[in-house]
Amino acid sequence: MSTQVRRPGAAAGVGAEDASTPWGIALEGVTVRYPNGTVGLNNVSLDIPPGSMVAIVGLSGSGKSTLIRTINGLVPVSSGVLRVGGATVSAARPGALRALRGEIGMVFQGFNLAGRASVLQNVLVGRLAHTPLWRTLLGAYRPADREIAYEALDSVGILHKLYARASDLSGGQQQRVAIARALAQQPKIVLADEPVASLDPPTAHGVMRDLRRINTERDLTVLVNLHLLDLAREYGVRMIGMRAGEVVYDGPAATATDRDFERIYGRAIGAADSLGGDASRERGVQ
Repeated sequence: MSTQVRRPGAAAGVGAEDASTPWGIALEGVTVRYPNGTVGLNNVSLDIPPGSMVAIVGLSGSGKSTLIRTINGLVPVSSGVLRVGGATVSAARPGALRALRGEIGMVFQGFNLAGRASVLQNVLVGRLAHTPLWRTLLGAYRPADREIAYEALDSVGILHKLYARASDLSGGQQQRVAIARALAQQPKIVLADEPVASLDPPTAHGVMRDLRRINTERDLTVLVNLHLLDLAREYGVRMIGMRAGEVVYDGPAATATDRDFERIYGRAIGAADSLGGDASRERGVQ
């Protein structure tokens, strides 16, 4: 953590103290059917208490990305009931869904940063839902918003990159900027969709440690989509295994066995299912 770097214009009382109370998530018989007939989720029921650290595991097409996108209202529920915090997402109107997304921090595999913009400018994007439009258009963010951005960057150890262009950062640093952007929302939930899939093993572990620390220090609900069993075991407290849109495992992550993973993956477990295994080498990771 870059605590030796002084936050520009730092003022007491702004930042982590303003963290929001986390939300829980409940799905009751939720089914998602896409317009082409593909079933993304099939009668899924889950109860995720506030402050949980959950690893969602499954192969591509298992439904784990659909689950994340359904929780933040990007994919509509076909049947069943989905509650996020105090809101019934499955019955929410468009305005309510936009407000909901302002309370949910998203972290993506591809970072989704503006490469030519500074790290600070990218993180301030997390304040859009809490900032009047005219301030956003003029870049006239309030001092309190900047303080929140500084604190978010400090929490993931890259405050010293405040004015660097995002495109000049390494992949791991860019993902930390993306996490800081999510934290700048002061979210009730953080959803991370394959956040380490494009990173080398040491960097992947560093990003996962950041997410786990955010969960424990802020008591923040964190859901992370993964496909590597060793990361799920090490950093998840609870693990949800998905296959063909259904939950096939729901229990402690640390004690999940290879047999459990074989049920999730539908095949025998091999080196490609661990970080640094064949799958990583195929992506060019050394």
